[in-house]
Amino acid sequence: MKAGGITEDLVFWYDAVRRNLPWRCDSDPYKIWVSEVMLQQTRVEAVIPYFDRFIGRFPTVYALAQADGDEVDKLWEGLGYYSRARHLHSAAREVCERYGGAVPSSYDDFRSLPGVGEYTAGAVLSIAYNQRLPAVDGNVLRVIARLFAIPDDIMSQTTRKSVVGIVSELLPADRPSAFNQALMELGALVCIPKTPRCDECPVAHSCAARQRGLQTSLPVRTRKRAPEEVYLTTVLAQAADGSILVRRRPAAGLLAGLWELPNWAKLETDCGDAEPTAGPGDHSHALSCVDALGIWRPEGMRCLGEYTHTFSHRRWIMSVYYVKVDARSPCGEPYRWVDRQERTTRTFGQVFNKIFMEHLTQ
Repeated sequence: MKAGGITEDLVFWYDAVRRNLPWRCDSDPYKIWVSEVMLQQTRVEAVIPYFDRFIGRFPTVYALAQADGDEVDKLWEGLGYYSRARHLHSAAREVCERYGGAVPSSYDDFRSLPGVGEYTAGAVLSIAYNQRLPAVDGNVLRVIARLFAIPDDIMSQTTRKSVVGIVSELLPADRPSAFNQALMELGALVCIPKTPRCDECPVAHSCAARQRGLQTSLPVRTRKRAPEEVYLTTVLAQAADGSILVRRRPAAGLLAGLWELPNWAKLETDCGDAEPTAGPGDHSHALSCVDALGIWRPEGMRCLGEYTHTFSHRRWIMSVYYVKVDARSPCGEPYRWVDRQERTTRTFGQVFNKIFMEHLTQ
């Protein structure tokens, strides 16, 4: 296989078909950095409106560095993987403190920032500064595995290292920015996971997988474990003035620092902080949870239904119960009664926003 031919064909193709994406309007390293962080685990179509809002509010590294953490979370709400936003926020502050607000072009300096891994460093520095650095994400792993008919599991570190080496050899000296983006674009638009569009591929003639009829069976990837199912009883308590009772999650762990409706895993007899256990929600457990909250004079309780939300390693199965109360009970930290306006300024997990949308009218 002629590496030079692949490189030239890909760059030529990219110049002709590249999508007009908002972070490609200029070579601003900050905007490219934000886009790359948002694009991790998230499709381009979903990212675009978030990117536009985020850059509209924080157009520079300085603006992001000076922002309140809760506001950053709120603008990220719905994208998931909130640690990305927090690392980006912390890194922006470091860039302002250590580098005068200029995104560092040194690999070691940029790589040392919070949340910046090998891929992010390679992508940002190659795209923004045209540095000859590989940027290997899931799309690129798939493309290279097919082009070179790699039979090994692409999730293994050994295979990934091998792919990084191949991309490093393919990278042109003059246009590494265009080449890396061409690989990403090819994986996103043509060399897609289950049904690759080989007839549209600019390097199909050089693809070892296609030549051997392996394009739909490659890449090899180990199956992920099924997420652990956790059954939760969730309480939507609403006072006569329309306010609802919420609480803030711990500063570390799943959905760290976000807000939520009070919830407890099934079989936690004291509705405390025991480890989640499996089992369906029930009315008696909901009653014990409401009692543990110390809510004054609840006016009956009804089940609103079951909601599910899947994380990478865990799946919540939530039985949601509604209870009406006369007045706000004096619940201490981490609980808080919030009205509609205050609720909209706080960041909740996606499943809770769905509950609000479907069951709250005020």
